[in-house]
Amino acid sequence: MSNPTASALSHSVPPHKRMRLRQLFAISFSLMVAAAAPLARAEAPAAKPMQMIIGFGPGGGYDLWGRTVARYLGRHLPGHPTVIAQNMPGAGSYTAASYLFNIAPRDGTVLGIIARDAALGPLSGATGARFDPTKLSWIGTPAKETNVCIAYHTAQVQSAADLFDKQLILGDTGPGTGTRAYPKALNALIGTKFKIIGGFPASSDVFLAMERGEVEGICESLDSIRVRRPDWIPTKTVSILFQGGAAPNPELGGVPFVLDLARSAEQRQAIEFLYAGQGIGRPFVAPPELTAERLKTLREAFDATMQDADFIAEAKNSKLELAPEDGAHLATLILKIYATPKPIVDKVTSLIK
Repeated sequence: MSNPTASALSHSVPPHKRMRLRQLFAISFSLMVAAAAPLARAEAPAAKPMQMIIGFGPGGGYDLWGRTVARYLGRHLPGHPTVIAQNMPGAGSYTAASYLFNIAPRDGTVLGIIARDAALGPLSGATGARFDPTKLSWIGTPAKETNVCIAYHTAQVQSAADLFDKQLILGDTGPGTGTRAYPKALNALIGTKFKIIGGFPASSDVFLAMERGEVEGICESLDSIRVRRPDWIPTKTVSILFQGGAAPNPELGGVPFVLDLARSAEQRQAIEFLYAGQGIGRPFVAPPELTAERLKTLREAFDATMQDADFIAEAKNSKLELAPEDGAHLATLILKIYATPKPIVDKVTSLIK
């Protein structure tokens, strides 16, 4: 059906002016479309809520990191979905990692935070580690870690040297964590005298047990101790016996580095692999087989969260120390760790089982 207005214009307007009018109509239409786009976006329904699985019980460092990231991640995702935190403790976060790998939907609506050392579980054939870290979708970490072994002020052990002569009773939070793996392996590798007591859901439970005199220490991340018991280190309520990680923490000048306790090249090589997970930090992961677009979206949202001024302010207020790494870096690190020579893997694995 013809447009009478257009027909009239075509007969009454000279050709050069008709061209100019068409250009003006085109520009006006483009401006109307551009003006309508923000309104359409504003009126779009909110995105489907997302789920943040936390591999430990309430109260520990992983719980705090998971909930803090969950509060801000949705801001940086399309549709600004609500991200609902859910604790799924068990077996040092093997339960959560296995859920993410085997059961959770692979559409990018579920992600989680697991123990850095849990990522090494399948490499060592750990019971309950029913997942392949090389196939998980690595989203990022908000921090690189320093692990410290501490002793309560009432314990007989108050230095690294004491560990070779006196027993220190530690609490641990499960087989996938450094709270168990580090002291157990060091007992066998270099002759420390840690006694390890299991059954604690989170590090906060071990801290309470230390205050009650039920255990005497823990090998735990430095930031977790600072967050949950900020006065312990400044007031010398605890002694830091030694530190472990990718490299010595400059904030802990004078505290022995775990590699300093090694007495042979073989011990040193084994300890380096034992602490390889520290470079993984506080890893956020999603199920395998996400589309490339969805993985990119989640990683970019995580990176944007790490730069969010409100998130940074809350992390600082909670005494969480930010030193983020992106998901691509973590994925590469995992592949490197899983390429470790088998004799080293077998040796360390035999020590922590």
